[in-house]
Amino acid sequence: MEEKKVLLSVKDLVVKFRVRGRILTAIRGISLDIYENECIAIVGESGSGKSVFTKTFAGMLDSNGFIDQGSLLFNDPALADTTVTLTPGARQLMEGTLARINKYSKLELGAATWREMAELKAEKKRRESLSEEELDAIEKEIADLKFTRTNLFNEKQTYDPRKEKDKIKAADQKLKEYDAKIKTLEGKEAAELKVKKAEVAADTAYIERYNKKMAELKARYAREIQGEISEETRQRNVVLGKEIRLSVGRYGLAKRIRLTHRLLMALKKAMEMGVDLSDENQRNAVFDTVVFRVRYLDETPNSLHGTCILNLANVKDNQDWTQIRGKRIATVFQDPMTSLNPIITIGKQISSVIIQNQGCSEAEARRRALEMMHKVGIPKAAQRYDDYPFQYSGGMRQRIVIAIALSCQPKILICDEPTTALDVTIQAQILNLIKELQREFGYTIVFITHDLGVVANIADRVAVMYAGQIVEVGTVEEVFYDPRHPYTWALLSSMPQLAERNTKLYSITGTPPSLYNSIVGDPFAPRNPYCLRIDTLEDPPMFKVTDTHYAKTWLLDEHAPKVEKPAIIQNIHEKLMESFNI
Repeated sequence: MEEKKVLLSVKDLVVKFRVRGRILTAIRGISLDIYENECIAIVGESGSGKSVFTKTFAGMLDSNGFIDQGSLLFNDPALADTTVTLTPGARQLMEGTLARINKYSKLELGAATWREMAELKAEKKRRESLSEEELDAIEKEIADLKFTRTNLFNEKQTYDPRKEKDKIKAADQKLKEYDAKIKTLEGKEAAELKVKKAEVAADTAYIERYNKKMAELKARYAREIQGEISEETRQRNVVLGKEIRLSVGRYGLAKRIRLTHRLLMALKKAMEMGVDLSDENQRNAVFDTVVFRVRYLDETPNSLHGTCILNLANVKDNQDWTQIRGKRIATVFQDPMTSLNPIITIGKQISSVIIQNQGCSEAEARRRALEMMHKVGIPKAAQRYDDYPFQYSGGMRQRIVIAIALSCQPKILICDEPTTALDVTIQAQILNLIKELQREFGYTIVFITHDLGVVANIADRVAVMYAGQIVEVGTVEEVFYDPRHPYTWALLSSMPQLAERNTKLYSITGTPPSLYNSIVGDPFAPRNPYCLRIDTLEDPPMFKVTDTHYAKTWLLDEHAPKVEKPAIIQNIHEKLMESFNI
């Protein structure tokens, strides 16, 4: 594969949802690089996490969802380039900020001692607390009871009070029993914690040693932080002060002051702990707890210039998302009717997006909207500009959704099953349109689909998802003609185009695992006819097949037995060429 620029780099992404008092892990440690001007297809069964994965790119997770860990580094120089003006007031604030950074830097002189004190406190807390295994066991039991209680309560609401009084009475009794068990378990946890603390307090020898050691460390720490910081540290702090100003400069005054204070507190904590702020990654991590960092590059007498480290996993402010969502990352959804406002004209819906994101006049927005309507193939665009969505066919509505998505010329276009609601002939037209416009506008396509025929026609690369993980990734040719993961084998074997006359269409047995629970081993193991013993014990790593092809299966381990892929997908090249007209 020729060297391409990485546009979006996903590293160890974990996404969770709070559902009825329990935590569901929808994305489990995905790492993937997405390149400029490519089309990458995300395939897998329903519930595998395809849509959730791509929703993180544009900050569109549901309110109960959150990114638990990982990064989404978006490499967009135009969006990253940042300049802030230096007014007299801004210079005064920067001087105050620098004075506080220099003051906090003295804490770095005692960082080693501070870590000793923190470890001593943590060791005492461990003695006074239940072990992680004990806490997890109690909390899991409480969570399971609450989940079961919620389901029973919801089921009770469906009972008819006139005909099912006995069921309602039995459910009420059962709910009381669950409440009593939950209260008992919560009381048990509190009682056991009380006993642990009492045991530590009664151990006078340990308490005496603890107090003596802590007093020594505190005295040493007080002496160390009275020292003077080096000239090198002062120069670093000057840059830190400028980066704080660059990072908060896009906000209003009140918010700038508030975020500056929070960044100073984050830096103070990092200095206290001895974090190496000269390291780019560690400095990014400190800034990311408040706002994404803008790295200082240069300055003029009246301005500072820097570049953003755009980690989409840490974008917290809606104002920041408005600069990304739509402008740089746009989405085309499955059903065009639910994507369009039925009471606003088509032209108004396109032009309003252009006005909002590009700040042009209404007349200019109308001209650009008509141009986009023409590009996506709307006949007589000027006459149909003031029509409403119901006056368009399904295929035409989807063309309008594409026009809206492309009106601001985004870098990434996410297509979330955009042809599922359309008939076959219109599907082909929409797919051709998306590819033609890609050649013109040069955007990257992330295409979510169940249809492997669509993948064969539109994609450059394929990522296969299962149970919130990417289990295989490679070029279309590699994944179709040389698949290595048993799940990919099963998906390809399920294609109706490969079925022979008078034979049963292949289907994957079983169901995907529950993502409420932690998964031991390979998540596909219970459904895998080629399952090895190690599949039930350890999660496989991602094995390299070629420079562009990777698969997450123990079958690729050098010690694994040699297993041939199913006969139905051996030599499938000719069938695919004929079926998909490649």
